[in-house]
Amino acid sequence: MAQIRLRGIAWDHTRGMLPLLATAQRYRELHPTVQIEWQARSLQAFGDQPIEQLAGQCDLLVIDHPFVGYAAQHPVLLPLDSWLPAAFLADQAANSVGASYASYVMGDHLWALPIDAATPVSAWRPDLLEAIGVAPPASWSDVVHLARRGHVALPAIPIDSLMHVFMLCTALGAELAADPAVFVPHDHGVTALELLRELVCACDPACLARNPIATYEALATGDQLAYCPFAYGYSNYARAGYAQHRLRFGGLVTLDDGTPLRSTLGGTGLAIAATTASRDVALDYARFVADPATQRGIYVAAGGQPGHRSAWLDPAVDAWCGGFFGDTLATLDAAHVRPRYAGYMHLQDTAGPLVHRYLCDGGDARSVLAAIDVRYRESRGHHD
Repeated sequence: MAQIRLRGIAWDHTRGMLPLLATAQRYRELHPTVQIEWQARSLQAFGDQPIEQLAGQCDLLVIDHPFVGYAAQHPVLLPLDSWLPAAFLADQAANSVGASYASYVMGDHLWALPIDAATPVSAWRPDLLEAIGVAPPASWSDVVHLARRGHVALPAIPIDSLMHVFMLCTALGAELAADPAVFVPHDHGVTALELLRELVCACDPACLARNPIATYEALATGDQLAYCPFAYGYSNYARAGYAQHRLRFGGLVTLDDGTPLRSTLGGTGLAIAATTASRDVALDYARFVADPATQRGIYVAAGGQPGHRSAWLDPAVDAWCGGFFGDTLATLDAAHVRPRYAGYMHLQDTAGPLVHRYLCDGGDARSVLAAIDVRYRESRGHHD
């Protein structure tokens, strides 16, 4: 009997890789002629590597939603709405976690199935907060005060720093990329940058080299860091036995005037390369992974963070994951979607280091925003 082999690429963490290995194993048990091989790339490469390179190497791709702007203008991915049943896609849309499903729609086509949902949320060590006699912060000033006592960590590598600025600008009332020449109104951008630098300067400089995973590891293993105000959530750290200490997760603080923060949506989608030689099998496997029974079953059991809302609302799943899903769902529902125009990834790649340098060294926030605007205008014509 002829064997069908599919190659996929995902990102290298328990949340990203193990559920795909588990679903590939189960799919092979159900379809013995199909072998699905998943390869891992780093979290940094996940956000950086051009989609056209990946699509030329693999049949299945786990992607970040800003890539769909490029996909809508270049023949690199299958438009899934042209191949998957309408009833299945209607269920996926109706059971989206926040804007996860919509984030993969561009140019009237769906380019990936939302198999994983995430946005920045707060996290803390209940034992350490209790030991120092404080509750989880409620306001921005509360966070800064706790940071000055040495108990706060946040991820502040370039990409995460940029996402924090997006979050703050949105809370301040700015619309990103609304003006073709100015990425964000400078008055809003200056306030956002200054707020973020104040917080980062109150924390250990090690934050500037940490991504969310490293931040959660620092919280889970030490005896000083007790709270993270915003980092892309990982339900793994809310599960008993995953790390040295179990973390608790929740929503975001408000600005000092009571304005709620709206974080920047993340998560991942499962896409199919347009050049795959096994289109029907790839489509069937993708449907299997995104199926609600799989999502709240072997996908989450293997360490995944599902993209189907039924898993987030399942009491058994939530209890197993320390209340992570119930305590953070409202934050995901409120999250905003990054710009997704075809050249956006150029801006993301080049603006993050500008923000990071400002957080490290200070300087003139308006000059930083002017430099971002240059990259933004470049990105508007950067489609290749």
